[in-house]
Amino acid sequence: MTAHFRTRSIVAALMLGALTLPLSACAQAPASVGDATVAAPSSAPVQAVDLAAGETDGDVDVAVAAGSEGVGVTFREITLAPGAGTGEHCHDGQLIAVVQQGELTHYAPTHPGGVRVYREGDAIIEGADYIHEGRNEGDVDVVLWVTYVIPEGEPLAQTDLALCDG
Repeated sequence: MTAHFRTRSIVAALMLGALTLPLSACAQAPASVGDATVAAPSSAPVQAVDLAAGETDGDVDVAVAAGSEGVGVTFREITLAPGAGTGEHCHDGQLIAVVQQGELTHYAPTHPGGVRVYREGDAIIEGADYIHEGRNEGDVDVVLWVTYVIPEGEPLAQTDLALCDG
């Protein structure tokens, strides 16, 4: 299987998932309970639940060079207790995250002044190879929902900074 075919397959899978959401929304409208929105029981053949939604001001391009085994996609929830941090690291691919709770202080050379605070509902887009760190400098847990798009065989986060480009 070629890298081009693998990339097209991943893009097609992501697009299919994106198309499924509006279709399922037509099948059953969600009910609102307090601050949460929950889907009412449905017998529709296609159902979807929005787990996270965030916004970013800039364009988003996701391009990850396939490793010898292709590209992997991992979805993970990360919780940082008050005072905790990720430690300095980089990624061999890209990640897209949504802040579900709290405020994440993100230190990276990609931000003006080297720092940006992401709040609940913000989207975080991280590119490959530059060194960065996220910290919870608040007094409540920070909860992130993160999708990693990383060459297969590579770690989700590289902590050996000598292997990072930036």
